[in-house]
Amino acid sequence: MISTETLYTIAIWAVPVLLAITLHEAAHGWMANRLGDPTARVLGRISLNPIRHIDPIGTIVLPLALLMLSGFVIGWAKPVPVDMRYFKKPLLDMAVVALAGPASNFLMACGWAILALIGKLMYTPGDGFTLYMMKVGDAGIMINLILMVLNLLPVPPLDGGRVVAGVLPPRIAVPFMKIEPYGMFVVIFLLVSGILGKIIWPMVLFFKAFIKMIF
Repeated sequence: MISTETLYTIAIWAVPVLLAITLHEAAHGWMANRLGDPTARVLGRISLNPIRHIDPIGTIVLPLALLMLSGFVIGWAKPVPVDMRYFKKPLLDMAVVALAGPASNFLMACGWAILALIGKLMYTPGDGFTLYMMKVGDAGIMINLILMVLNLLPVPPLDGGRVVAGVLPPRIAVPFMKIEPYGMFVVIFLLVSGILGKIIWPMVLFFKAFIKMIF
């Protein structure tokens, strides 16, 4: 039986995680459409409705299991299809599309920071609702910054890998992108070995301090 404390933790993290993962993908589709590729728009993948982007395993099962087992939350949504043949400058435009995802996470982190600030300004001792607002806001900041920093790692198929490919000369970018099928194995190795945390946490904490300084 799930404890009350676990249910409260899920209630804090559920919406921030769902929005962070799904709107990240919607941002990719929106930018691709702006650059001439209508694929995501035609398939209804530029919607702000999270249901259109949910991957049952990556968006629900894995984040929930990680939250209950370790307190560390990560996941993914259904990838937005992008057809580079529509782009005038395929590699460069794909890099811009890739950056749209992490950029959306940064903007969402700022939005959650505003919610946390409102909760803090309204808080009075014993007020459970404003305390909940602050905790949800802090969760929203963390999950979005984790996804932003993780996705900016220069490893295909992460967004950072596509950005690197976009700025490299084509003769180097093409062979670089050929490591994409093996990229997730690299990420998994870094995660299991503990190296990934050492890479991303300092950057996550830096951006968290930066956002809290602003708001």
